[in-house]
Amino acid sequence: MAPPVGGPHRARRRPPWLTVVFLLLLVVPILEIATIIAVGRVIGGWQTLVLLLLESALGAWLVRREGARTWAALVEALNTGRMPSRQLADAALVLVGGTLLLTPGFLTDIVGFFLILPLTRPLARRALEAVVARRLLGGFFGGPGSGRGGQGGPRGDGGPDIIEGEVL
Repeated sequence: MAPPVGGPHRARRRPPWLTVVFLLLLVVPILEIATIIAVGRVIGGWQTLVLLLLESALGAWLVRREGARTWAALVEALNTGRMPSRQLADAALVLVGGTLLLTPGFLTDIVGFFLILPLTRPLARRALEAVVARRLLGGFFGGPGSGRGGQGGPRGDGGPDIIEGEVL
């Protein structure tokens, strides 16, 4: 059997999330600039600048407040011996939302406020938990994301992976 074209080494495929990140880094700034120009045409250039500055100030204040609340809830959960999964998810959402609020633009600010506001954060948290559970459970049970395409055991026979060990 002849080796694959390009030599004996297989070509590495880029992970799909890397393509998504690349496209977002390309598309989001273009959309932000178009949105800022459109808003500037409607309300004026100086008013648009003032609005962006007010959004940034409000976002910074909100990130500080919600970050402190999230940190206090995390510390309380750890001190009482509870699993801090909700608090960790909230901390991650506040961190990502704060980063988006630091990015100048209206679209990233909308997403940032959605991730940080106490009224909308539970919706974002449920979506985050669903994505994480799907990735973790899919990888654990040999489904999508396991890297084997759901082939089962190490021999690809569809059987379960068996890892021998000793429980102490």
